[in-house]
Amino acid sequence: MLTKNQIRFLKAQAHHLHPVVMIGANGINEGVDRELERALDSHELIKVKLGNVEDELQAEMIAHITTAHQAEFVQKIGHVAVFYRRNEDAVKITLPRD
Repeated sequence: MLTKNQIRFLKAQAHHLHPVVMIGANGINEGVDRELERALDSHELIKVKLGNVEDELQAEMIAHITTAHQAEFVQKIGHVAVFYRRNEDAVKITLPRD
């Protein structure tokens, strides 16, 4: 679980990032799950474009990503969500201690 200070830090780190995974109106399928897994492993902090769908469906997508990929939800702005998952084998981001 991320602290408020860590979330603030990750938001600042994510500000300049571009979405690395795009989810269309068809939602999340096996291919999208593979891309999410690959992106989280290599980047730790990613932006995901959630597609032009209703907020309820976006919330379901966010819930799926957090549970299926053991990722932390950082924030959502418009149709873009930010997720973080530490890669124990190759740590790229050192979170501040609270």
